[in-house]
Amino acid sequence: MSTFAAIDIGSNTFRLMIAKPAPVNHITPWHIQAYTHRIVRLGEGLHQSGRLCEAAMLRALDAFRAFADILNQHGVDAGHTYAVATAAMREADNGQTFCQQVLEETGIQIHIIQGDAEASMSLLGSCAVLPSDIQENFLLFDIGGGSTEFVRAKQGQCLDAISRKLGVVRLVEAHLKSDPPSTVDYDVMCQTCQQHLEAVEAHWLASQGHQTPPAALVGTAGTITTLAAIDLDMHDYDANLINNHSISYPRFLQLKQKLLAMTQQERQAMPSIEAGRADLMIAGIAIMDNIFKHWGYQNINVVDAGLLEGAWLIIKHRFQSKK
Repeated sequence: MSTFAAIDIGSNTFRLMIAKPAPVNHITPWHIQAYTHRIVRLGEGLHQSGRLCEAAMLRALDAFRAFADILNQHGVDAGHTYAVATAAMREADNGQTFCQQVLEETGIQIHIIQGDAEASMSLLGSCAVLPSDIQENFLLFDIGGGSTEFVRAKQGQCLDAISRKLGVVRLVEAHLKSDPPSTVDYDVMCQTCQQHLEAVEAHWLASQGHQTPPAALVGTAGTITTLAAIDLDMHDYDANLINNHSISYPRFLQLKQKLLAMTQQERQAMPSIEAGRADLMIAGIAIMDNIFKHWGYQNINVVDAGLLEGAWLIIKHRFQSKK
């Protein structure tokens, strides 16, 4: 059975998954052979300069070299690998040039995808683990380092999708000036979030003729999965336990109050928060807080699967459809 690999090149985190197609009755459509990720912060300083900075590119190249070694160890060739890059690469003036450098130095070919494709892949990956009752009518949001995608879906199919420049790295660099976060800093983050949510509603109205939020709320990507890990007091991360974990709004408010009262050093000392994510949690909480309040949701369903798994499903399907 063929082995396929996907790489999610985010504005904050890079992730690699190597997997074989799983039997029909498996908990997921993939049987993972290898998984790794690195917090790279590729989008560091991008909103100020419009370019990928040298330090970020050096960190990224180091990650790509490590990923290439893992791909070689597992015998996954370039044709069975799908590497997708999101907000940082597509916005940076030197994004395409850096992609060419990565290809020349590591053999990894990067595909820069637009926001709508990013949203569709996140939906595809998330639906692979969501129960059917949630898939009936839900809003998926995918918080990244440089952008957040919002997808309205019914029966697992996309009704509309929009990508906004509302990312945790972007928010932290622009607005988080104090430690612990001050009320002023947090309020400015929330005001920024609110503007983006209003733009999402305007898109909904133009796309479907109404602004009604779907029945269920589903969140994916590192900020919300980390919050779920904190809620579960998880020391060793387990994606299967994260998938479909539910966080109520009252419980979210408790977690929010706890994390906002901490210094960055105190948050970083928590076993559920990996190195490099302690400051970003504040921005992620601001985004979730506003989603809860703006649309009146009472709980979030968390999924670990998203863009990475969606990319893996696409590369698998391409080869299976050729047979």
